[in-house]
Amino acid sequence: MQGIDCQEKSDEELVRLASENQSYFLCIMKRHEERLFRYIRRISNFSFEEAEDILQEVFIKVYQNLNSYDPSLKFSSWIYRITHNHVISSFRKLKSRAEGQVFEITEEEFNNISGEFDVLKEVDAQLNKELLGKVLNQLEPKYRDVLVLKFLEERDYKEISDIIKKPMGTVATLINRAKKKMEKEIESQNIQFK
Repeated sequence: MQGIDCQEKSDEELVRLASENQSYFLCIMKRHEERLFRYIRRISNFSFEEAEDILQEVFIKVYQNLNSYDPSLKFSSWIYRITHNHVISSFRKLKSRAEGQVFEITEEEFNNISGEFDVLKEVDAQLNKELLGKVLNQLEPKYRDVLVLKFLEERDYKEISDIIKKPMGTVATLINRAKKKMEKEIESQNIQFK
């Protein structure tokens, strides 16, 4: 990537440039790979290696569809939607998920989501991080996806709407229901820690 300046360019500029010079696509990949990999792991429970494979397939799809990118959408929403759809498609192909893995949640992410759940303040922070990962893992995918997007990926309602292709009102409803289901599950799990 010698001679290519990626830092000062927006995603939209990189998309335009990548259609003329594929070297710019590497800039797009470098900019988004870490967040998309983490997102894939969070919503899929795939192993590290499976998530890497999925991410590579996502980037192939993104590259193949760059010409269909709609600049009226945020590029990050567009690439997250492709990722989301590809993970769901992969679930259908595999028909079974890896079990036993738990979300790894950073301190900052924990603080971001735990503010929504009063019950998490009652138990030791480390146990809470483990509990939160376990509970997220147990939620139905439609609820886990919106919570991950909202609180861990820090996407706004409009972006979540674009990613999962649901109206913003539906997104708000899903988040509200997900929070209630999670609160109920956290309360039932917390009994073990008291």
